[in-house]
Amino acid sequence: MDDLEELVKVFTHTNDQRAMQKLFEELFTQREKYDFALRWRLMKELHQGKTQRDIASELGISLCKITRGSKILKQDDSQFGKILKERDNGKNREETQ
Repeated sequence: MDDLEELVKVFTHTNDQRAMQKLFEELFTQREKYDFALRWRLMKELHQGKTQRDIASELGISLCKITRGSKILKQDDSQFGKILKERDNGKNREETQ
């Protein structure tokens, strides 16, 4: 097993939010955490239907990165797409209750 596979396994077995937060604090720099959060926001905004130009202007991200994110969301097996759809469905259930 290579190091990346092993790290993915560690993340998979960490299902406590505080433990995951601590793991991120120990493993990633402030800049790396910022970049992860920015990528997450980019994907959320693409999923919500914002235009690439609006996202680029608002977040200061290159169109190349935004286009890459858009292509990922269009893939049938996109994990980002799956997670965002599940998140939307969870919000919709909460709103109707």
